Amino acid sequence: MNSSVKIVLAAIVGSTLAILLVSSAVAENKAKLTAKEVMQKFHKAPKDVDPVCKKASEGKATKEEIAQLVAAYRDMASDKPVKGDAASWKEKAAALLAATEALQSGAADGVAKYQAAVNCKGCHSVHKPAPPKAAVIR
Repeated sequence: MNSSVKIVLAAIVGSTLAILLVSSAVAENKAKLTAKEVMQKFHKAPKDVDPVCKKASEGKATKEEIAQLVAAYRDMASDKPVKGDAASWKEKAAALLAATEALQSGAADGVAKYQAAVNCKGCHSVHKPAPPKAAVIR
């Protein structure tokens, strides 16, 4: 092989490796949802629309909605709590994720497990920061 062919092949191999590295880095750095984003997307809804968590609690969520919940709760479980003990956060998030996975698998007790795990007050009382105090204008 002459040297110009070797140079072209080396350039092609190098470019291919660079593209593979960049695309794998992009895939790994997929934007994860924060706990706040999960709550806004799946636990809140416009007036007269049931949030996904309510539909899941009633056994009315679609397979796609449940799959999105599983992915969102997985992101949330890997997040650090804004407030409170990290061990408590991991325990509550893991229970919520496991219950949602049971729902996804079609387990007979999936809805009951989800209802027990999606205890808003139980989580918010220890992990949700207090809202900022309103400024007092004098």
